[in-house]
This record gives sequence, C-alpha cells and structure tokens, in this order.
Amino acid sequence: MVGSIAVFASVRYSRRGIVTVQTGRVVRQDLTSLVTASGEIKPRNYINIGANASGELTAILVKEGQHVRKGQLLARIENVQPEADVDAQRASLSSGESDAAAAESGLKAADDNLVTMQAAIDRARSDLERASLDFKRAQELFNAKVMSKQDYDQRKAVFESQQATVREAESRLVQARAQRQQTASQLTASQRRVAQYRAMVARASDVLRKHDSYAPLDGVVTNLPVRVGETVIPGLPNLPGTIIMTIADMSLITSEVKVDETDIVNVKLDQVADVTIDAIPNKTFKGHVIEIGNTAIVRSTGLAASQSNISSQEAKDFKVVVALDNPPDEIRPGLSCTSKITTATRQRVLSIPIQALTIRQKGDLEPPKKNADVQPVKLDPAAEKARKEELQGVFVISTNKAAFRKVETGITGATDIEVLGGLKEGDEIVTGSYQVIRTIRNEAQVKVDNKAPVKANT
Repeated sequence: MVGSIAVFASVRYSRRGIVTVQTGRVVRQDLTSLVTASGEIKPRNYINIGANASGELTAILVKEGQHVRKGQLLARIENVQPEADVDAQRASLSSGESDAAAAESGLKAADDNLVTMQAAIDRARSDLERASLDFKRAQELFNAKVMSKQDYDQRKAVFESQQATVREAESRLVQARAQRQQTASQLTASQRRVAQYRAMVARASDVLRKHDSYAPLDGVVTNLPVRVGETVIPGLPNLPGTIIMTIADMSLITSEVKVDETDIVNVKLDQVADVTIDAIPNKTFKGHVIEIGNTAIVRSTGLAASQSNISSQEAKDFKVVVALDNPPDEIRPGLSCTSKITTATRQRVLSIPIQALTIRQKGDLEPPKKNADVQPVKLDPAAEKARKEELQGVFVISTNKAAFRKVETGITGATDIEVLGGLKEGDEIVTGSYQVIRTIRNEAQVKVDNKAPVKANT
C-alpha cells in the first residue's frame, strides 16, 4: 500500500508543470486576403430635384419607381402670375418689333427720297447749264444790237429762275438727309427697345420655366416625398428648400461601404469584390472598387473626423465605393449590403492558423535564474527597454517542449496567415487553446492532445 502511494506521488510530481496543448502543422496552401465591410446600395449618380420657385404644387406627372428621360416634365408649381408676365412681355416685344419695322420702312423711304432729290438736283443743274448758255448768247446778241431788250430780259429771268431752282433742290436734299438721319436714329432706338423686350421675355420665361421641374438625366424616380397641393419653397442660404423628388441614374449601381481604418491601406482601385445584399439572399454579385475616400469618418457620429470635436481615439472608417458589374433588376437604392474586397492573393505559400500567433516581451523569453535567492540586478534603461521589446511569433513543439519562435507574416486570409520567415513546412506549432497560447511560457513542458473537446449536453 505504501509503495502504491509512493508511485502515484512520483507520477504526479513528474507531471507537474506539463501544459496540455493542441497543435497544427505549417502547411502550404493558397491564401486570399479579404476586407469585409458593410454599407448600402446606392446609384453612382443621383440628383435631388428641388423647388426653384415658391407656390402650390399643382401637378406631379411621374410616380415613384418610374423611368424618366432627360428633359421630361416631372412636376408643376402654380404659375398664373409668371405666365401673365410672359404674355405681357411678349405683347411689348410684338409692339416694339412693329415700331422697329415701321422705322425700318421709313428709313427705306427716306433713302428712296434722297435718290429722288439727287435726281431733281441733277436735272435742275442741267437746266441751269442750258439757261446759262442761252443767257450768254442773249448778252452777245443784245450787245450787238441784234436782240431786243424784251427778249434779253426774258432770257435773263429764265437763267436767274433756274439758279433759284437749283438752290431750292439742294436745300430740299439737305433737309431730306436730316430727316433720314432722324429716321435712322428712331430705327436704332426701336431696335434697342426690341432687344430690351426680348431680354425681358427671356427673363419672364425663365421665371415661368422655374415653376416646372424637368429631369436632368435619364434615370428612375427613387424618392417622391411631396404630394399635389403642398406648398414648396426654393432653398435659401440658411434654409433648405423643398425636395420634390430624387432621380437616380441606375445604369451604374454601387455598394457604398465603410472600411475600418486598419484595413483601408490594403484597399486599392480596381480590386475585385463579392457583394451580398440582405434583401436578395443566397446570391453573390461581382464588382470592383472605383472610389476610395480620403477623409476619415467617425463611426459613432458619421461625420468627417475634421468636423467632429471628439477624442482622436474614436473608431474611424473610410468610404469605399464598389461598382456592381451586373446588378439585378430588382435592386433598390438603400438596401443593406456587405462587400468582401479581395486585397491580395498568394499561391502555395507557407501558412499557419491565425490563432497560433501571439506576442511576448523579449525579457519573458529568457530562461529563469537557477538560484532563486539571487537579488535581481537593476538594468540600465537601454537594457530594460530591450527586455520590453515585443516579438510576434508562435510556439514550436520540439522534444515535448514548446519553444517560442519569432516569425514574419504576410497577408491574412479568413483563418490562416502567410508566413514569410521563421518557420518551415511541416513544423508543429501550438494552436490552442486560446488561454494556453496567452499564458504558456517559453520552453514549457507540453502534452499534445488534439482530440476535439466534447460539448456538454444542453
């Protein structure tokens, strides 16, 4: 009996300090690094159609979900006054154009009159020339005592009369030219008034047009928050205006997600992604990254970090936009979705389970002092800092001991991580349990037990 007790005690003593661990092997396999983020479905381009004028909404000519074409009339606001203004300005324009046409006709008549006046002057001057020759011959005959005094006086009177006729014709030409200049000035004034009336018509027409809403692009009506009869107002610098509807360009559908700040550095443009939509289960849609935000967004507020007066330690995200290559017809803006972005792939690389990785301070890896009574030596700051250096690694099984080995890692897959250095294929490493990996000491005695734990009955 005493011998049995001694053997049992010896076995218990020999097993003291042995840690039961689970292990795995360093293997080669293909790895894919994914960044998973959640967000919502959004069209790449959408426009809120706001009110450009104040008044009662008299007509909504489309329905939510309806496809519209660019330039299509969407809604109308009460427009009695602006329509009357347009009619009044058009009437003024018509009157001004009539005045301009009359002035233009008058100018043409004045030009024709000038031509007639010039012809009359030419004719008068020709008659004057003939009368002058007759008068000169009459003078010669009268001086030669061949012509009577009566005939001479008659020739002289005709000559002087023709001189007066030329002077009169020239005066009428000067007067006609002045009238023509006046008519031209009236035409210029009329044309300027016409230009002014046209500008007023354009202004009144623009005001009237603002009472109608038109589609700025081809798309789908995705939001229609107002009803006929409601009063709408345009936006002001300190007052948002009424949103009549939202038009979305559904030709390019995106998944707009928020990526954690620790993952954003791995996301690049044109990386492929798998998108799942909560409302369309059991289906995955392909896409690619088309936009990466540069502004951090505070997770708790949804505001840009530069606009938030909060601690810099607050969790932050970055906006990433993934374009769906073939979006389904039943998709709707605002649907919740998840995007898994492939940031890297590796073929046949060394890998280990992620949970096998652990962190140890360099000083904790040193073997313990053999003489426990020796007083600890006070280290200089540099040595103390070196002892506190943190190392990333795994515990490798060798001769029933777990030895810490520093490793260099690459990309991270769903459950495994790439090993760049420190291990070789086939090495046996500690993979569990989580508590053991956190607390096991370097060179600890271990016992491998890879049997799956039995679940307790519930």
